[in-house]
Amino acid sequence: MSNISPRQRTRLAESPSIAPERLAALPADFRFGLSTAAYQIEGAAHEGGRGPSIWDTFSHTPGLTANGDNGDVACDHYHRWPADLDLMVDVGVRDYRLSVSWSRLQQSGFGPLNGEAVEFYRALLEGARERGIRPLVTLYHWDLPQPLEDAGGWPVRATAERFAEYAARTVAALGDLVDDWITLNEPWCSAFLGYHTGAHAPGRRNWAEAVAAAHHLNLAHGLAVAAIRDAAPEALVGIANIVTDIRPRTDGPADIAAAARLDAASNRVFLDPVYLGDYSAQVRSVLGDALISVVRAGDLDVIGAPTDFAGVNHYQRVIAWHDDEGGPLRLGERPAEPATTSFGWSVIPESLTEVLVRVAREFTALPIHVTENGASFHDYLDPAGDVVDLARVEYLRGYLEAVTTAVERGVDVRGYYAWSFLDNFEWAEGYGKRFGLVFVDYATQRRIPKLSAHWYQRLIAERMSQLQPARITA
Repeated sequence: MSNISPRQRTRLAESPSIAPERLAALPADFRFGLSTAAYQIEGAAHEGGRGPSIWDTFSHTPGLTANGDNGDVACDHYHRWPADLDLMVDVGVRDYRLSVSWSRLQQSGFGPLNGEAVEFYRALLEGARERGIRPLVTLYHWDLPQPLEDAGGWPVRATAERFAEYAARTVAALGDLVDDWITLNEPWCSAFLGYHTGAHAPGRRNWAEAVAAAHHLNLAHGLAVAAIRDAAPEALVGIANIVTDIRPRTDGPADIAAAARLDAASNRVFLDPVYLGDYSAQVRSVLGDALISVVRAGDLDVIGAPTDFAGVNHYQRVIAWHDDEGGPLRLGERPAEPATTSFGWSVIPESLTEVLVRVAREFTALPIHVTENGASFHDYLDPAGDVVDLARVEYLRGYLEAVTTAVERGVDVRGYYAWSFLDNFEWAEGYGKRFGLVFVDYATQRRIPKLSAHWYQRLIAERMSQLQPARITA
């Protein structure tokens, strides 16, 4: 990489890579990518015909985000995307998972698409393809148009129907530039953080509404799969679910049962119907009438429609135990140790291996893409103007080795998209949590590749060299 500093070059040389024989275990078409989300990086909140989303409303409500931060400017990617794509090429990445903004494409959440937004996204996607970058596009990364929330949001069935219409129009407008689509990102967050705990937009706190939202998000996925198939029959389609490694605090029956309840309400409520065609008895028992009352005849056939790949987002291991005072699920939970990220999340690479093995064993034989995995650390510019994020380098090495272990155990993993390309607006945590491989100085919008970006670039180059035909010598 041309802009690596002498200090970073020295630290890079001291940072171990992945052993060549382990790297060689990955499929030849394995994708080393980076991920972002529209509201977290685009900015331009009031430009180009964009309407307000639930995150605009939430982040502008006093007391709901750290320091009152919002995504009005974020990384200003809306105006800086050509240079950002050039930087991605410099980092060596040719696979990019991004999202398009529903509220930018449809102010009200229904009707014809906003022409300025279509023009923006077509230019962005054309720019990516011109640079040899393959886009993986997510249709929904949490930015529900505010008018749809005002009409009831995800707890009402009509929102799923609106999403299918949006998906159809968007794929028709952009599908010639995109081969791979993700319907939804982490519907667990949308449902339970958005409608139960209130930690995320729209900030509601109602368990039954959260469960209804979970089902309608699943339904939205299924309806969108059908819409994408109609609009772009050759496209590959999947969903990105967050899958958490959940363990009981003790081997006592009460704690084991509590961990199973948390698994049902976190992982299985989304994995079961998409990949197995029904909500399991455990999910139905845990969620009860709140779920059963919103499931209609034919819903599960729609939700379980065949897809082409499974997206898995993974961040941590969680410890659970029985607690009669612990809300609807009657449990307590905390991150496993060691909890060393700035979020306090665990850093246990073998958890990713276990999650991948489990998804392949219990749910689907589809190819799996790790569509998000990453960590926030207390990154800073040192006096030399460098960001030497050794902790993230070690994190990436550990978790990518965990992927190779899963492949060696027979799991069909086809890609890994590190979260995230850029430091960005980290939802309710504002700008205080930095996940990027590229540091963003928000005051100047300057981008500074961290040591981790140089490490990732080296790893990709090492992998590419393995795939080059052996030279024939006389």
